[in-house]
Amino acid sequence: MKQRVLILCTGNSSRSQMAEGWLRHLAGEQLDVESAGITPSQVNPLAIQAMTERKIDISHHRSKHLNEFLDQPFDYVITVCDHAAEQCPVFPGKATRIHWSFPDPAAIQGTEEERLAAFRQVRDAIERQFRAWVKDPTSVEVT
Repeated sequence: MKQRVLILCTGNSSRSQMAEGWLRHLAGEQLDVESAGITPSQVNPLAIQAMTERKIDISHHRSKHLNEFLDQPFDYVITVCDHAAEQCPVFPGKATRIHWSFPDPAAIQGTEEERLAAFRQVRDAIERQFRAWVKDPTSVEVT
């Protein structure tokens, strides 16, 4: 049976969506990957654009509330923002909690190009972190 991973963020609009896209891309069929938020909204168009530049399509993703997953077992629950880490409930089963804090690219003000640059930076940071984790899951600090 595949291991299950839930990636959490506040709005499930940018960081967790990009992380879900990366992890699905990097792990292929090895993992069952979902993402959710504490106060879900909608997938940010700049997150979609930044991921499309790397040939990963998240345009079909939807923003989901973590309540959709509370009764499901996960092997890993990964929070990608501090607010989600603080508010993350206990999940049933043996879920290992991991926290990696990435800045919120949606919080950047400026021109569309400046905002897109922020999404690219976070996208690339998420890629590096998840690539290292997929290569060696034991190399990360767990919380």
